This record gives sequence, structure tokens and C-alpha cells, in this order.
Amino acid sequence: MKAIIIGAGIGGMCAAIALKRCGIDSVVFEAVKEIKPVGAAISIWPNGVKCLNYLGMKDALRAIGGPMHYMAYKDYQSAETLTQFSLEPLVQDSGERPYPVARAELQAMLLDNWGRDKVQFGKRVSRVEQQSDSVTAYFDDGTTASGDLLIACDGTHSVIRQSVLGHAAERRYAGYVNWNGLVEIDESLAAADHWTTFVGEGKRVSLMPIAGNRFYFFFDVPLPKGLAEDRRSLRDDLSRYFSGWAAPVQHLIAQLNPETTNRVEIHDIEPFARLVHGRVALLGDAAHSTTPDIGQGGCAAMEDAVVLAMALQSNSLSIEDSLLRYQLKRADRVKELVLKARKRCDVTHAKDPAVTTEWYAGLRQENGDRIISGMCETIQGGPLA
Repeated sequence: MKAIIIGAGIGGMCAAIALKRCGIDSVVFEAVKEIKPVGAAISIWPNGVKCLNYLGMKDALRAIGGPMHYMAYKDYQSAETLTQFSLEPLVQDSGERPYPVARAELQAMLLDNWGRDKVQFGKRVSRVEQQSDSVTAYFDDGTTASGDLLIACDGTHSVIRQSVLGHAAERRYAGYVNWNGLVEIDESLAAADHWTTFVGEGKRVSLMPIAGNRFYFFFDVPLPKGLAEDRRSLRDDLSRYFSGWAAPVQHLIAQLNPETTNRVEIHDIEPFARLVHGRVALLGDAAHSTTPDIGQGGCAAMEDAVVLAMALQSNSLSIEDSLLRYQLKRADRVKELVLKARKRCDVTHAKDPAVTTEWYAGLRQENGDRIISGMCETIQGGPLA
């Protein structure tokens, strides 16, 4: 059996590694000539950690993961702690720790595990065509590749998705803009082993420790899409949006490097039940594009990869049957994650200001049990719970 994998991002590389573990050959094609990860960092929660452990990267992940042991919410003006609690109950319930990591380092870990020289870069797919016993990918450079199945890991702007669904899937603007990047850890900003989030006015400023004595930071602001903002105005934009916020937020804005800070308008896609068509399967953002509000986008792609490889390894009726079993196991799971992230997005970004104000008040009464319970419920839905 030979699989064609379109896309060498997190989902594509995890799929290739998972298939190899199950004794299935694959070839990976990537549109760009050099991968530059979108976003500065990613939080890998225990469900994703277990997938990477299963794929043989337990030690490698720990080497790049940050020491995140506590969680704290702070008032946006006073920096008063609204709630603070240990993540140890999450670890004990799930059996693993969360690991925030730099996206570039995660991507490098995956490529090194698979073999960089085995990825065919500069191969942008234009269409796919299925035969009775195979599938062919056509690339912009005029070349083709054929295999027994094709796994579309070509992201939120997937070219292949429409051929699976039979229609185009429109991206939905979630209503806010996210700025993210990396800075050196400075405890005047936040404790070095805490995930700290300042909240107020429907906005968020968050800091999360990753390896190398660095914080991953992000700012969220509800805004219209399509504003004429770029790196040249970035610091002024953030200073304006966060005027009156606490001193740590002002210090963070002063410290960040506009040249390495990303500005992203956040979108998702309405969940769909169909993830496969014949010998073609969608995986990762091509299958379930979500907002980052519960930190499960990358983890869901890792889950996809493990479930898909297991389905192909353990079922023998046909490739088409195996892919349908993958769809059966994943469609409801990823729909739940997309909608849960959307719901969280609306609460934290003041889609209904009264609901968000109620959430702020509830944080002052929070001892961590409710938040961790929600996290555990999400994590335990993974395939390696």
C-alpha cells in the first residue's frame, strides 16, 4: 500500500510517521520550497502529547516543551490575580503533561523524525483524480504522483477539500485579530512556569512558557476584518488597543519585536460530516479548521493521523472501507472541538458583553476545578485516552 500525502505541516508529517509505524509506505509533497510555520508557538495538550509519544517522539517533545505547571487569570487594569491554580490535577487525570512548544521547533522535530530529504518541496497540487484502484495528484509544475490513497493535509485553504465535499467550504471570520510571537522570559511580565492571561474589554493578553527561556505571547482584539494594519504600525496598534491595561501588558508591548510578531485574522469553517471520498481523506485543518480558543487545532491533527493509520492497518476489507471507518471515528470528535472552540471564542471576545462580564466575575470565584474539568473532558475524547 502506498499513500500520497499532500502537505508537510503538522498533520501531514504526523500522518507520514504514523503510517510508517503501521508498515504503510507514503510519499509527502509540500507546496512551498521552505516551510515557515504559521504562528509562533502551539500548546500541545495531553491528547496531542500521547499521539506524539505513540509516534516515537516522547523524549524529543520534552526537549522542546515549556515548563507550564500553573494557570492564572489576571485583571486587565490592576493585574490583580482573579484565579490561579495548579495544572497537576489535569496531569493526574489525563496521564500526561501539556507542552507549549515553538512551532518552528515542532515542525523541525517532525521533519527530522521523517527525514527532510524525503519530503518533495515545491509541489503545489492543482487537482486529484481517482481511478478504480488508485488516485493521482496533479501538480502545478506539470508532474503527477499516483498511489493507493491520498491524504489531503493541505490546510485551511485546501485545494482538495472541494473534491471530497462536492462543494466549497467557506471560511467564517471569528470576529477577532490575534497577534503572537516570542519574547525572553521576564518575571515582571508573568511567572516563568505559569500560563498567565490578562482579561478585560473582550480582549486577552496571554503568556505561556516554552523551552529556551522564552514566553509565547498573544494578544486578542475583537475587530472588523480587513483593517490596513501591518508590522509598521504593530506596536502603535497594540498600544492603542490596550491603552489603560496593566504595567506587564505595557512592558510586553515595549519588548516585542514587530518583525517577528504575527498578525492573524482568526477564522474557522462550519464543521462537515464528510471527511473522505473514495480513496481520498481530509486530515488536519483541511478537515476541521478551528479557532485556537481551546488549543486543539494541532492536537486534533495529531489524533487524525493516529486514527487514520490504525484504521488502514487494522481493517482489510478495502482502502475505501478503512477510510470510512476513519471518518466514523473522527467526524463527531472534530465537530465537537470546532464548536467548543467557537463557543469559547464568543465568550472570551464579548460577542455578548453580558455573558463575558459574567465570565469575568466567575473567574474570581474559580478554584480551577471547573476549568480543569472542561479541559479533561476535551482531552479524554482523544484516541489514546
